[in-house]
Amino acid sequence: MTGTLHLVGEAEADRILTEHPFALLTGMLLDQQIPMEVAFDGPRKIAERLGSVDPRTIADTDPEEFVALCATPPSVHRFPTSMGRRVHDLATAVVRDYDGDTAAIWTDGEPDGREVLRRLKALPGFGDQKARIFLALLGKQRGLTAEGWREAAGDYGRDGVHMSIADVTGADSLQQVRAYKREKKAAAKAAQG
Repeated sequence: MTGTLHLVGEAEADRILTEHPFALLTGMLLDQQIPMEVAFDGPRKIAERLGSVDPRTIADTDPEEFVALCATPPSVHRFPTSMGRRVHDLATAVVRDYDGDTAAIWTDGEPDGREVLRRLKALPGFGDQKARIFLALLGKQRGLTAEGWREAAGDYGRDGVHMSIADVTGADSLQQVRAYKREKKAAAKAAQG
């Protein structure tokens, strides 16, 4: 793996994301309908309240208890009930399918980029775009060397772009990604007429 991630801009949150693959996966899951850095700060909140971001610990926690923990202000997500359930479902899937070893999703059996993408898309809450962005994040910032990961990640795997959380390495790149997203949103709105 490469150095410390700088996705949240808060040392403890970024440390947790760097050191715990399930925390990083959870941040990606939460990254919808809220600012990116808020989503990726969710795992820190879970760790502080539960004492762990280990998928086995989360999966072993009563689902309603876990949802309540996610809803405690400040909540883990603006939709804490549905997203709390999704995080719990994700932890359960990682325990069931990968014996609790999150990194096995992208390392077990030395998979190529297409296989990593397939595995990510099979996870609860991971559609095609979210899976491609996470694959790009692994390749660009976590040292993933799976053959063909850039191709499998699509445009998100390209060098020199600022399209997603995969390209955030600090405050400046976060603003560049935000600008890209605003442009894309404005273009979509203009196309709708």
